[in-house]
Amino acid sequence: MIRVLDARFVTTAVEPAGYPDGKNPEVAFAGRSNVGKSSMINALAGRKKLVRVSNTPGRTRTLNFFDVDLEVKGGRRTFRLCDLPGYGFARASKADRRDWQEMIAGYVEKRFPLRLVVSIIDAEVGPSEDDAQLLGYLTGHGKKVLVVATKIDRIPKAKRKPRLHELARMLQLPTKHVLPFSAVEKLGVDDTWRTLADLMG
Repeated sequence: MIRVLDARFVTTAVEPAGYPDGKNPEVAFAGRSNVGKSSMINALAGRKKLVRVSNTPGRTRTLNFFDVDLEVKGGRRTFRLCDLPGYGFARASKADRRDWQEMIAGYVEKRFPLRLVVSIIDAEVGPSEDDAQLLGYLTGHGKKVLVVATKIDRIPKAKRKPRLHELARMLQLPTKHVLPFSAVEKLGVDDTWRTLADLMG
């Protein structure tokens, strides 16, 4: 049983000089704009407004750090979450996309406390070319990756397991490496935390 004890905003950064201290193990959340990333982090943290949920895709342009205190197996652990800017926004200029790529590359490749990246895909829409490129990039740099399929509530319950099998096949991953998630139904919160805790050691 994992229980959230507290969650709080730490800082915002655009370059290494602004990163917070590295005392806590870190997990980053990456996904296309409008994939439900902010809603997912809020659901995991048990807070409605920890991360601002914007109606405008592509609004987040910075790295946003949060600390979540958990009770895990009777002990207290703190994980640091890094909310990465959403990618794949059609209106983003080439310069914005280049800046995003450079900022993410600098963080992913050089951030020592980073233990894991959660790659978020839309369960209904499926993985995009951008999602596949991100997965290839992360695995190519030896990063642990957990794929979470958000908005699973939009799929009829009887079709959810087959859809997860299909998503795993499309991503060439074992089905157990693709977790279902719904911020609306609060589905997958406990499973995601358990998997994160196990993967982050």
